[in-house]
Amino acid sequence: MAEIIQVGQEAPDFTLRDEQNQEVTLSKLRGQPVVLVFYPLDFSPVCESEMCTIRDDWSEFVAAGARVLAISRDSVWTHKAWKEQRGLKHTLLADMKGDVARAYGAWNEQLGLAERLAVVIDGGGRARYLVRSELRTPRDFNAVLEAVRAAAQA
Repeated sequence: MAEIIQVGQEAPDFTLRDEQNQEVTLSKLRGQPVVLVFYPLDFSPVCESEMCTIRDDWSEFVAAGARVLAISRDSVWTHKAWKEQRGLKHTLLADMKGDVARAYGAWNEQLGLAERLAVVIDGGGRARYLVRSELRTPRDFNAVLEAVRAAAQA
């Protein structure tokens, strides 16, 4: 696993395709807080719990002006099906080879998937907050929301 991104560091830029097969480039989102949510797999129990938490708290992310990008190794088409089935509101990005997860230190080579890492990036493109958890342990998105609010104030 690569070294994890550090708070204060510029977030590595990337371009990935979303569930609508449209390109999303991180650097084009400057000026607003961005939350990157690396996770292992669509349709898995802990991932589903986390993504539904974001869905249920969506109005708070919107109020903070944040863009939420959830990233896994799943395909555009799997993301589309999962998003529609669960009514997810945030963007799901396909990192099928794990290149972006590697750049952030979230890729598990042995398992061939992203580990749980959330990164809050401020409008200037710098990491402001990180939270990592074990594969079977959901992250605390209340803490992520607080970090988003702080990043929006910066």
